[in-house]
Amino acid sequence: MDIRLFPPEEILETTVALPPSKSIGTRAMVLNFIAGATPEPDDSCDDTATLSAILSAGLPVGGTEVNVGPAGTAMRFLTALFAASEGVDCVLTGSERMLRRPIGPLVGVLRKIGADIEYAGEEGFPPLRIRGRRLAGGSVEIDASVSSQFISALMMITPLLEDDLSIRLLGDVQSMSYIRMTAGMMTQRGACIDFERDKIDISCSGGLKPLPQSEPDWSAAAFWYEISAVTAGWVTLTGISEESLQGDRNVAGLYERLGVLTSFEDGNAELSATPDLYNWLEADLTDMPDAVPSLVATCCLIGMRFVLTGIGALHNKECDRIEALIAEMAKLGCILETENYGTTLRWDGRRVPVGEIPVFDTYNDHRMAMALAPVCVFVPGIVIKNAEVVSKSYPCFWEQLEEAGFRIVDPSEPISAVEENA
Repeated sequence: MDIRLFPPEEILETTVALPPSKSIGTRAMVLNFIAGATPEPDDSCDDTATLSAILSAGLPVGGTEVNVGPAGTAMRFLTALFAASEGVDCVLTGSERMLRRPIGPLVGVLRKIGADIEYAGEEGFPPLRIRGRRLAGGSVEIDASVSSQFISALMMITPLLEDDLSIRLLGDVQSMSYIRMTAGMMTQRGACIDFERDKIDISCSGGLKPLPQSEPDWSAAAFWYEISAVTAGWVTLTGISEESLQGDRNVAGLYERLGVLTSFEDGNAELSATPDLYNWLEADLTDMPDAVPSLVATCCLIGMRFVLTGIGALHNKECDRIEALIAEMAKLGCILETENYGTTLRWDGRRVPVGEIPVFDTYNDHRMAMALAPVCVFVPGIVIKNAEVVSKSYPCFWEQLEEAGFRIVDPSEPISAVEENA
């Protein structure tokens, strides 16, 4: 589904109910499953629906194929869960892109504590043949520079291991905030965790207790911060708190430098624009990489030069988000560059003329689609290709955009006719 977008005709003022946090929801599912709770359906987005459906079907046996599609979180978490669950016998696979996303560091550690996992295709990548068994636990080391989900996956299976687990993190740790989220959720359920910068000691001698858990998604909030910044409008995000386990709550502080103030009142976040802007944005996004697409698009639209570091993990997301952002911002005439082996993204303000309304590719990536949508405020009539990809994390995004006053039309309609009918 391709769509054409036009901005609100009046100053934006809207109230938004964000979707539940995918990060908290998926971790809660796995932890509650390990604690013996009956899985509950969760169709708040594609990723949670995929994981809840697989867990609801029970542990796979008899060489069953389990297909997670494009759900990277499900692939990482289920790899560890299935490997540590006696009786499992399955092939864990996914979409074409998923089969190109590395999983070697996680598989390597699981094998060291006794897992029976074989690569059914290319070494280091899914699909995986997994035969579950009781794993040993003990002390392990893992390269933490690829994905924090590898560490979270290992942490969560500790109750299934023969011994406690001690994890030493090697390299530059990616998305430490998500590891701390996992630690916090496990502690709430009864685990004892001693957390240092490069070492995590976990004991679950008393097992875990199931605990319902959900809160609005701060990663999704980033796109409404972007919308507030480029429209100079007012946005109320309901039910969202600055006291959150989610690392992306820090988008509030970053966007203050981009002209958006946040006031937390009555359980909501009130976003309002201010003319006070920084001249330059320099930020380390190691702990909140999901905010990068919205930040890059915002900076390019408001003309703020930037240097974003700690973003190397974005090369292995739903798409290579760094290369995708470079390509799509070029359609606006903004020339972005990478440095330090692709771990830094820079824009010095350099532009080139653009002679046509952009048609944006989304690369089957939900965050690319949502980050590109607000471009229509500056360039009315842009086209977003494959807009349905937002269902991965935020199925009602386009509906809420329309409720905020944006217009969404069929791109086959001539722009002149659309404007006449406005």
